Amino acid sequence: MIEPERPSSWWQRLRWRDDRGDTSVQIAIVFPFVLVAAMAVIQTSMWYYARQTALTAAREGATTARAYQSSPADGAAQARAVLNRTAGDSLRGYSVIASSDGQRVRVQVSGTAMSMIPGLSGLRVTQSASGPVERWTVPGG
Repeated sequence: MIEPERPSSWWQRLRWRDDRGDTSVQIAIVFPFVLVAAMAVIQTSMWYYARQTALTAAREGATTARAYQSSPADGAAQARAVLNRTAGDSLRGYSVIASSDGQRVRVQVSGTAMSMIPGLSGLRVTQSASGPVERWTVPGG
C-alpha cells in the first residue's frame, strides 16, 4: 500500500494542523445566506406563478365578456371558473371584477400569492385584461 505524501517541513505540518475546522466555520457563515437566497428565489417564483394564473383568468374572462351578446357577468363567471380549475393554493382569497362602458370590457382579478416566509401573509397580485366589445355594424356607417 502506498502511503500519502506527508508535509516535509515542520512549518507545513503546523499549518495543516491550524487549518482544521476552517471549512466548518466557513459553511456556518455562508449557509444562512445561501438559504435566504434560495427561499427568495422560490418565493419570487410562487409570486410569478400566482400573477400568471390571475392574468390567464382575466384574459379568459375578458374574451368571454367581449363576445357578441355577452355581458361582464359572463366574463366574471368564466374568470372564476378558470381560477377554480387552476389557482389551487397558489392564488388565495381571489376576487373578480368585470365592468363595461358599452365600448370596452375590463376584467380584473386580484388575490394573494402563497408565502413561504414565516410572518409574511403573502404578496398581493392584481391583473387585468380588457378589449373592445364585439358588435354588429353596418358597412360604411
